[in-house]
Amino acid sequence: MIDPDGFRANVGIILANSSGQLLWARRIGQDSWQFPQGGMDLGETPEQAMFRELHEEVGLKSEHVKVLGVTSGWLRYHLPRRYIRQHQRPLCIGQKQKWFLLELVADETAINLSAVPPHEFDDYAWVSYWFPLTQVIDFKRTVYLSAMLELLPLLPLDQPNFKRYAEPPKSA
Repeated sequence: MIDPDGFRANVGIILANSSGQLLWARRIGQDSWQFPQGGMDLGETPEQAMFRELHEEVGLKSEHVKVLGVTSGWLRYHLPRRYIRQHQRPLCIGQKQKWFLLELVADETAINLSAVPPHEFDDYAWVSYWFPLTQVIDFKRTVYLSAMLELLPLLPLDQPNFKRYAEPPKSA
């Protein structure tokens, strides 16, 4: 689903565990880490796409998570020129994303990166809330920051673990 402006509709997933850490996944065969995300299919709502992608990428189902919130609008990023497939029609110049914040309510053993082939990720780690901003590929950083800032107030920060992991990084 590419809109008239050239942006592919997509959903992003920020998954928090009961300790207040976020799931950070490594793309298969690469040293590239990111939050789970994926394109929307024709006729899908963002929430339907999020649950499909959650299952396809990390093996979790709706009963394994609690939806804490979603960004109010679409967040966009442009692809660097080297990633744009110039001969593809319609031309995709970037992505527009709805971001979801989820809490894992099942045991961590429910996570299964190989549940649905083809597999996108081969490893994952639990990281502090702001860690992904220091690691994500440059062209996605602004969207990550916007989504994380908007969704942060939806975390249960009255729980000590959530509060500790959501603190901003110390400045150098």
